[in-house]
Amino acid sequence: MAAYMIPAAYGRLLKVLLNDTAHSCLQSRLKPGNRHWLKSLYCSDSSAVLGVPLKDHYERLVQSGCLRKDAQQRRVLQQLAQLQESLRQSPAPESQHDQRDHSTGLPHKEEPTELPQRPKGFYIYGDVGSGKTMLMDLFYSHVQMKQKKRVHFNDFMLDIHRRIHRRKQSLPKRGLGKMFTYDPIAPVAMEIGAETCLLCFDEFQVTDVADAMILKQLFQTLFTTGVVVVATSNRAPDDLYKNGLQRDTFLPFIDVLKKHCCTICLDSAIDYRTLDMDAAGKLYYLTQEPGSGSFLDMLFDELALQQKSAIVPRVLSVQGREVTLRKTCGSVADCTFEELCGQPLGAGDYLEIARSFDTVFIRRVPVLTLDLKDAAKRFTTLIDNFYDRKVRVVVQAAAPLHRLFLQTGGSERDRQLLDDLGLSDEAGDRLSLFTAEEEVFAFSRTVSRLMEMQTEKYWTEGDRRARERRANP
Repeated sequence: MAAYMIPAAYGRLLKVLLNDTAHSCLQSRLKPGNRHWLKSLYCSDSSAVLGVPLKDHYERLVQSGCLRKDAQQRRVLQQLAQLQESLRQSPAPESQHDQRDHSTGLPHKEEPTELPQRPKGFYIYGDVGSGKTMLMDLFYSHVQMKQKKRVHFNDFMLDIHRRIHRRKQSLPKRGLGKMFTYDPIAPVAMEIGAETCLLCFDEFQVTDVADAMILKQLFQTLFTTGVVVVATSNRAPDDLYKNGLQRDTFLPFIDVLKKHCCTICLDSAIDYRTLDMDAAGKLYYLTQEPGSGSFLDMLFDELALQQKSAIVPRVLSVQGREVTLRKTCGSVADCTFEELCGQPLGAGDYLEIARSFDTVFIRRVPVLTLDLKDAAKRFTTLIDNFYDRKVRVVVQAAAPLHRLFLQTGGSERDRQLLDDLGLSDEAGDRLSLFTAEEEVFAFSRTVSRLMEMQTEKYWTEGDRRARERRANP
């Protein structure tokens, strides 16, 4: 019987995945003076505790080689440092508590009181991998304020919808002839304003018409209650929700955003996510490659041996619904594209998967055409959630990464939808609902993230079990 040869790339991947030697190797490559600063970059408040000024922190990261010299980044960092100082000197607004009418159980319909002027925030946009999130996180770590929150924009909007739903559910039952209207958006914004003085958003984007319709009122109230916003995005403010349904009703939000946030373009023309990073091994397989399925099987089996757990289906509970993954073992899930993106799952489902697993196999990803636009949008949301929580992925797909999304097909389905909405072909040529412009734009971010997710650094940082062992030796 012929011996089964393990490819060198596969052996390298096992080394990264199955033990802590990769972490040690990564640390040994850094000079002793670099390690502290690299660690402080990713720790939420370590540098602030040390009292190191934000600009000095950034310069030391550059000098130590952890970051490259970048004039655009330095310019943005200087402005963020000024905002940090303004926040230090500006007193935080007092918490505002929701006042209820005890006769109805409803909040009073009072507008939030205008507070002393707070400093303007920032809306930082630019190409993928230009360092927007890194700079925002660096700024956030230096703001010495308890009432601050850093959150992915998708997660923030999920929380908003949950709060709105909770308030509607708490309304008293209406008797016959006793009708009343109740708008929960402003009270929800005031509730958040009472909890938070600084909101930092990663990946600010608007693709959902339900989100688009509530953003103006939501953010107008947040700003009125004194919340300062710092956001990153791949889109300029004027391009948000571009060609979306009912965009005219969304446009006032852009004016509100630009009034309260200074707009900064960060365009370094470099994707730092993949620059000079060692690959962890082969993590992206083509479906038609001979033996690709067997390699994934072998890798899953190796990872499962480390879990000390049985291979079983897993049922996750998400807001009263059940999401079933058919093959899991401890913190590893072996899934198909159909299982994750071929059914109506959303950001909340993917967030729960990301919380439950640190490694996810995604098999049989098809070429994503306009006929699969909904599934492609779910795939983008899936990767966004995984990337934000350092979930590691092994992908088996029908095409190379840069050719995975094709802007073709979809004509028959769009024709029916145009007829259902009573829209002309000319209208369909403009609306992003039919052109998939938003999906194409977002997929460039997905490509960049998937490339970084194949690096040794990303995989080492994503090993939760290794992190727990280091934290509890």
